[in-house]
Amino acid sequence: MRKGQRQLLRRRGSVPVCAAAFAACALLVRSACGAAADSPRTVLSFDEDWRFHLGEMSRAMTPWLDDSAWRRVRLPHDWSAEGPFGPEHGSGNGYAPGGIGWYRKRFRLDSAWKGRVAVLEFDGVYANSEVWINGHFAGRRPYGYSSFEVPLTPYVFFGERANVAAVRVDHSREADSRWYTGSGIYRRVRLRITDRLRVAPRGVFVVAARVGREEAEMRIQTVLTNSLAEGRAVQVEHRVFSPDGKEAARAVATLRVGAKGRAEALSTVKIARPILWNVDSPRLYSLVTEVRDAGRLRDRVRTVFGIRTFRFDPAAGFFLNGRPLKLKGVCLHHDAGCLGAAVPREAWERRLRTLKEIGVNAIRTSHNPASPELLDLCDRLGFLVIEEAFDEFTPPKNKWVGGWNRGAPSRYGYGEWFAEWAARDLRDMILRDRNRPSVILWSLGNEIDYPNDPFTHPALGWKYRPGQPRAEQIVEWVRPLIAVARAADPSRPLTMALASVEMSQAAGLPELLDVVGYNYQESRYEADHRAHPQRCLYGSETGHSYKGWIATRDHPYVAGQFLWTGIDYLGEAGRWPSRGSGAGLLDLAGFKKPRAWRRQSFWSERPMVYLCSASTSRGASRGLRESWTWPRGEKVRVVVYSNCSAVELRLNGRSLGEKSSEEASEGEFAWTVPFEPGAIVAIGKSKDGKTLCRFALRTAGPAQRLALRLEEPGLKADGEDILHVEVAAVDEQGTLVPDAAQEIEVRLRGPAELLGVENGEQVIRQRDMRVQRRLYRGKALIYLRSARRPGEAELEVRAAGLASASARIPVLPAGPGDPEAEPRASGK
Repeated sequence: MRKGQRQLLRRRGSVPVCAAAFAACALLVRSACGAAADSPRTVLSFDEDWRFHLGEMSRAMTPWLDDSAWRRVRLPHDWSAEGPFGPEHGSGNGYAPGGIGWYRKRFRLDSAWKGRVAVLEFDGVYANSEVWINGHFAGRRPYGYSSFEVPLTPYVFFGERANVAAVRVDHSREADSRWYTGSGIYRRVRLRITDRLRVAPRGVFVVAARVGREEAEMRIQTVLTNSLAEGRAVQVEHRVFSPDGKEAARAVATLRVGAKGRAEALSTVKIARPILWNVDSPRLYSLVTEVRDAGRLRDRVRTVFGIRTFRFDPAAGFFLNGRPLKLKGVCLHHDAGCLGAAVPREAWERRLRTLKEIGVNAIRTSHNPASPELLDLCDRLGFLVIEEAFDEFTPPKNKWVGGWNRGAPSRYGYGEWFAEWAARDLRDMILRDRNRPSVILWSLGNEIDYPNDPFTHPALGWKYRPGQPRAEQIVEWVRPLIAVARAADPSRPLTMALASVEMSQAAGLPELLDVVGYNYQESRYEADHRAHPQRCLYGSETGHSYKGWIATRDHPYVAGQFLWTGIDYLGEAGRWPSRGSGAGLLDLAGFKKPRAWRRQSFWSERPMVYLCSASTSRGASRGLRESWTWPRGEKVRVVVYSNCSAVELRLNGRSLGEKSSEEASEGEFAWTVPFEPGAIVAIGKSKDGKTLCRFALRTAGPAQRLALRLEEPGLKADGEDILHVEVAAVDEQGTLVPDAAQEIEVRLRGPAELLGVENGEQVIRQRDMRVQRRLYRGKALIYLRSARRPGEAELEVRAAGLASASARIPVLPAGPGDPEAEPRASGK
């Protein structure tokens, strides 16, 4: 037993354990082998059959502990999202609770795996995680956004005897972030079994050496690890498969790997007539790498990659595959409203497809490494990515507790661990994601130079605070991080999102970066471009203003802009009962706001038109709603967004006039109209007067019933598939009633479970936010997750005074050939 483990046991006291209960559970896992034991590499989902206890518990890492009374959970799991939310918790984290939690899982390893290498892969645990295997301390990770792995082989049993994995998660310092983090094992976990002679973790790196129309030359770096007591002469074979599944290239390398050592193989493959990855056609190749020793297959690894070129030019901006492309980006935090930080892939896909419809082509992962699921979707759907490592160096930043910029801040956070862990966390992020065609920039940090939080400099003038650390310390921290990044991936440029270019320039920071990000400093673009003509720059974080977009659009040297934000998020909240920020194009339920349609009129190339309205008594630009339901006779400002050459507005069949794009003010076509019930229609037209698109709103009567819209026809019985169901209050004609706010009751029977209900409102009206019980602006979104048995689920939604709505949802078998059906390891 390690010294630290003994100290922890003494510190936490004792609890009763039950050896009989452990023995009984050992019988339960006798048939738990999840994959063929003769496979050279086996990777299984490790997400099911965990037990969870909220609160500290001594000796919870011991294998004989009786955890039968613990709650059964399936990963990913975020206990903060379950509440209870309250003003006693910090506003930075959205008034969500933190604490300490324990997870335990019993599992069996097939006896045929004895002599192989077993590890657990964690995609992310927030935060300060410690992992024990059969009572042995196996590893830890303070940073809640880092993917990491822990060894099993020294501690596990193979065959009939059960093993126990225990994970302690410490988020007791809950006011440790400026935004919502979540708590727990909120990302996926996998079991990996390999030979002792194998490809090292994240050991394959594919990079383009030369890309032409007729041929692409790709260099492949492969790192091998040998745990055997003797060296081996091995053969490494690479086969490249095109997007249509045909073999496109092959290469073979031979090398010797020393005993208990590592070795690196370098290969080159040439691909004829490469199909390039781009934002409109994100075509992906795959590389299969096989390692053989005297003809024996030791390992097989599949790596997905894309072929593309990109560059930043200080005078002309960003180029993808040799063509200029303006980055139309958004910043994204990692939560999804009621689901917290445990966001399913399908939820991300729904949101990203909506952003794609708006015209978004780039994502900045603010301000931490993203989940693999999100980045997989960016590769597949065609989004360029700035992956960001950190929001703070050391000392930590201010974290607001009683509301944004109010009261005394907390100063806990990653800054407490930065000096010890930052190099490793950055390296692991890059190694994990360096094969992704979507990733174009590694960001070392966000607003590390925020004036006086904590760094300062005389360049700030009267704002300078001599008692705080100087901005030159940022440069001292950045230099070794740059060295780490260059060693892990010399192919991509490095950036940072700067809050004060003035202070950073005085400290010499921009000169260390390949591309410089400007946060809310569009006013500096022209002067800085003249003063530093070799500087590549972009708006790493900007508001939604029209002027900000024009500053980006009309200056070729500005590579693009990243709006704050793409989607509303939890945390960084105002005073209680606020739960987050409404800065997004989409709300927490993923519904488009009027500002999303406005941005679509700037960014989308597909003809579009949209209208919304606001009472003139509420101001010209405030309170815009997708509604034509107002008091009779009230003057209403009608705002239309369109990328067409002209827009005509019609009310109840009569024209209210046509306006050309030259008449639009900052992207808005506007009319002031006395309200009358009926239908109001905006028609987008071409220069020659042809109708290209239209958008209509109708006056809603009193709410009569609920209506459901299923975004997919059914579910797969894989235990993971997600179905989004929109519920809305409508009048007798089926028109959405925009001010409906009834409480709803969701009833579900059959092979599915209710994962959450989100209405998009940023006000906390109940302490348990997982299942929100009210409609907001007439609607809400229901998340359903399939069970592992096929059948038919029955969904019914009720509200007092309204006719209920119901749907029968088929849950179909997930076939063995289903590419999304992931093998799993279970404790049963």
